[in-house]
Parts: sequence; structure tokens; C-alpha cells
Amino acid sequence: MNRIIASCLLLFSSATFALDLELTQGINAALPIGINTFGPDSASQEITDVIDNDLRLSGQFKIIAGAGLDGQPVSLWQRAGADSVLSGRVNRISGGRYDVSYQLVDAASQGRMLLSKNYQVSESQLRALAHHISDEVYEKLTGEHGIFSTKIAYILVKRSLGKTQYSLEVADFDSSNPQSLLVSSEPIMSPAWSPDGTKIAYVSFEKKKAQIFNVVVATGQRRLLTDFPGINGAPAWSPDGKSLAVVLSKGGNPKVYTVDLATGSMTQRTFGGAIDTEPRFSPDGRSLLFTSGRGGSPQIYRLSLADGAITRVTYDGNYNARASYTPNQQHIVMLHREDRQFNIGVQDAGSGRITPLTNSPMDESPTVSPNGRLVLYATRYQDQGVLAITSIDGRIKMRLPSRDGDVQEPAWSPYLG
Repeated sequence: MNRIIASCLLLFSSATFALDLELTQGINAALPIGINTFGPDSASQEITDVIDNDLRLSGQFKIIAGAGLDGQPVSLWQRAGADSVLSGRVNRISGGRYDVSYQLVDAASQGRMLLSKNYQVSESQLRALAHHISDEVYEKLTGEHGIFSTKIAYILVKRSLGKTQYSLEVADFDSSNPQSLLVSSEPIMSPAWSPDGTKIAYVSFEKKKAQIFNVVVATGQRRLLTDFPGINGAPAWSPDGKSLAVVLSKGGNPKVYTVDLATGSMTQRTFGGAIDTEPRFSPDGRSLLFTSGRGGSPQIYRLSLADGAITRVTYDGNYNARASYTPNQQHIVMLHREDRQFNIGVQDAGSGRITPLTNSPMDESPTVSPNGRLVLYATRYQDQGVLAITSIDGRIKMRLPSRDGDVQEPAWSPYLG
């Protein structure tokens, strides 16, 4: 039986979740930054810890730490190696709200002010505000939009006493603050965010057969999208949110179709005797990447939506699947196999060369951050399904905190708000 959980709390829940990021590989060229504790109480410490974890997880920052540095003059932070210093203060005000202020200064230029802001929020919004501050600091120091206020969706599988429970989870980008959007005794698969971040399309087997739904994240309201005999799978949104690419086997072998979400009309996009699956729109909406065995082994192909022309994209490796573009379309991230080991690979869209990003025995389901810097994927660690992150150049690797169960099929949201 399914249980839909309406959840406006998904955006600003105060539920606690221990965050213990494990950096497994880093880089030397990260920007050195000092972070002063925002205060002695629990609210101040939570904000400080979230910002610290955010900047570490980005792979772009080196957090300068040392005994006796907290609260010291900027000059001492500079001597310790910091190029910039973040300081803040959290004060409890009337109505159970908090006044949060912060300043970011340039340690290399005698403390020149880079940012100075003030916010008033409720207790339940403290964690979201901390992610927002991280976004502002990241953008100021790198010139790129931060991804710390984005969300991730994934499937959590729990097994106990011969029973299996599947849930569609939504969490902060760092896997903290998880919330169950849908719980079922039957499999849930293939979550995919809408371009505006308000809905998630997914595959459900609640009726003992595959169906594609979308669900409104804020309310839990669902809409049935496809319910054909056979396979209904692999939903992927168009960049404008007006259509969905899906895989259907209603005519025989699985083929790629697009569905107009306003009218329900369908257009078959691939033909022939091969199995075609896992479509993904290009960011410009002009083409689809998909996986097909038409060449003998699973490889990535590109379909032009203008004229239906299909070209093969991958030649390296004996198995390539689940491909998607980075936002700038300069790279394609995919599941890549050389010999027997499945890893995450990235292809240079210009040269066609594929570079492995990971080296675990069983990595899968890559999903790209909206700024194109990071790749989230599922892997196995200590006989458990967990999430991990690698940078698009493979120099940063970090494992996210494990859950009580197996975590599968992550999907990174677009920018929110």
C-alpha cells in the first residue's frame, strides 16, 4: 500500500541528521578560507557546521583550521594561510526567531569587506539559511552559482523480516534532512526532477506493473502519466518542462517516445529491432541521448529531434549507459565499463574521449549538479548502497553519510527558488 506524505516541510524542515562527510580524495588548488564560529549556542554551531561542510563538499575550498584561531584578527588568519575569512553572529529574538548576520572579508587585502548581510528566520529555517549563505560565499569567491540550496531525490530500499519497503526520498544536496515523499511495498524507480524543481517523475509498480507518475514535491499530489502494457520507464523532462521522454514497449521492443504533458499526445522517436532506453534531453532541447544495443553492446546514441537522425556517441569501453550532458553541453557523464568493472565516466563532447571518474567495483546512476561541477552517483560501501560525489575532473571524491537501508538512483534537482 502506498502512502503519500504531503510535505511543505521538505523545504525548511528542522529534522536533524548527523552529517559526517568522508573525503576520500581532494585537490591541492582549493581556495583557503577561514570560518569563525557564529556563536556558542546550538543554533550558531549548526549554521557554522553546515557552511563548513558545504564548502568542503564543493571541492573548491580548503578550510583553514587551527587551535586559537577562532575569533582572532584577520591578520592571524592570513598568516595561517587563509585568503578570506567568514565571520557571523546568531541572536535569538522575539517570537522564537533568529537574527543572523555574517561578513566575508579578504584576508589578503587587510580585511577588505566582500560581503555583509543580515537575515531574520525561524528556527526551522536555520539549516536552509546556512546553505544560502554558503551559496553567497561560493558565488562571491568563485564567480559561479552555488549548489548548496539544491535538493537530491533517491530511492531508499529497506529490507527486514522478509519484507522490502521502497521510498522516494528528498534531501538536502548533502543528503541531510531526508524526507519521505512516497512509501510503497512495491518497487519505485527512476526519479527525475522537473526543470522548475516542483515535481518529480518516477516509475511505480504499485499495481504490480510499471506506471509513470509525477508527484508535486510540496504537496504530494500525484498524476498518472503512462499506463501501457509492458515497460513504462526511464522518464526524463524536456528543458522547458512541457514534455517527457519515456521508454515504452507497447509496440514490441522498448523504444523511446516523447509525451506532450498538456495534451497527452505521444510521438515515437526510435524504431527498429534493438532495445532503446534511458533517454535524456540535451540542455538546449534539440536532441536526446539514449542507450541502445543496436551496435551489438549497450552504447550511447544521439537523436536529433529536428529530423530524427541518429548518431553513435560512444566507442570506448564495452558498455556505456545512463548518459546525460553537463549544463554547458561540453561533457557527457555516463555509466562506463571497461572489462568487468562499472564506473562513472565523462566524455569530452568535442574529442569523444572517455575518462573514468571513479574506481569502485560497482558505481551507477550518475546525476550532474546544476552548475556542472559535481557528479552524484550510487555505489557500494561495506555491503551497503550509499551515495558518493566526484568532481567532473575526478580530482574530488567524497562519500555521503549512509542511511538505514540501500540508497539507489539519485537525481540532482535544478536550482531552486
